[in-house]
Amino acid sequence: MAAELLDGRETAKAIRGEISEAVRLFSEESGRAPSLAVVRLGEDPASVSYAKMISRTCEQVGVRFSPHFLAEADEKEAVELVGGLSADAGIDAIMVQEPLGGGVSREAVIAALDPDKDVDGVHPVNAGRLFQGAGDFLAPATPSGGMELLDRYGIALQGKRAVVVGRSNVVGRPMAMMLMHRNATVTVCHSRTLDLATECRRAELLVAAIGKPGFITADMVSPGAVVVDFGVNFVEGKMVGDVAFDEVSVEAGWITPVPGGTGPMTNLMLMRNVLKAAEQRRRD
Repeated sequence: MAAELLDGRETAKAIRGEISEAVRLFSEESGRAPSLAVVRLGEDPASVSYAKMISRTCEQVGVRFSPHFLAEADEKEAVELVGGLSADAGIDAIMVQEPLGGGVSREAVIAALDPDKDVDGVHPVNAGRLFQGAGDFLAPATPSGGMELLDRYGIALQGKRAVVVGRSNVVGRPMAMMLMHRNATVTVCHSRTLDLATECRRAELLVAAIGKPGFITADMVSPGAVVVDFGVNFVEGKMVGDVAFDEVSVEAGWITPVPGGTGPMTNLMLMRNVLKAAEQRRRD
């Protein structure tokens, strides 16, 4: 295998220690631990599993975890719940899990969320601040984890030709904006892109965030490119990324594995956002 691994597991261990210490100091100085409320509608299996992982991470770093799970998707009840948590002085941070379920307006639920408690960066205020690169804001945890991983491995971004495959509001678009703010030259590709393989081969940094297992193949990757895979797919019970790892790793210079790449970074970036929201509320 030619490519060097961007190892999210090992990097996350170091970051976990840093955040745990910062949370400890916050708790000593303020007399309380930072708190995260997680809102879930229904019993989507992936959401249930993710909430359990968040709970474990909170316990590891010393953040108070406050679950708020509604058995059925009900928009009025969800809006009232999120609005109440936003007004609750005992809650520093809120994460609304998706999907929300049929018949529930995502826009209505997110509108009830206090932007200063929005630790997944989904509120339009935080999205706008990210777009402008202006002021202090909470950025989505998943792309933030990818950026942190690149930084920890010393991957230079300024002037780099970057291609992001995928334009979702939670990964592709914010990742593109983060790269632009770091002076990379960014192309965003998607399902309507003509000659996608050619666009990908131009990349010195290739980001995959489309939710299609093994979609990025070796013929789409420039030799020596940095490949960041945000894909989480299950094939015959095995987690795989959007990148055909075995063949692409022969071409790439650096690559994130799945599992063990960007995934372990996401929860730690969420914890960092919880701490950031708590510190801001204490200053206010």
